[in-house]
Amino acid sequence: MTTLNRPGAPDGHVCGIDTAMEVIGGKWKVLILWALHEHPHRRFGELRRLLPGVTEKVLASHLREMEADGVVRRVSYDEVPPRVEYSLTEDGTRLNDALRPLAAWGRERPVG
Repeated sequence: MTTLNRPGAPDGHVCGIDTAMEVIGGKWKVLILWALHEHPHRRFGELRRLLPGVTEKVLASHLREMEADGVVRRVSYDEVPPRVEYSLTEDGTRLNDALRPLAAWGRERPVG
């Protein structure tokens, strides 16, 4: 399921931030982007271990959405047992790069 445009402008978006938020909205999607950036070409179980607290259902759903949005690549290998790996697309890498200043802001922000 790809993200859907909202009304408000001819293309359904008011500004670029709302477009980006449709793709990365929620707690887990940005963490999936980070995990695939830090650990490229990961299997589902490996990703789940990198993201403590995420459920299988949520991870599977988010990976499908992110693949449909063009930021995650899913490669299925014709092997026994079957093997599937996930990685960032070029668009996913660009999105992750765009989030880098936000991560820096979060690290530098005082707690409390």
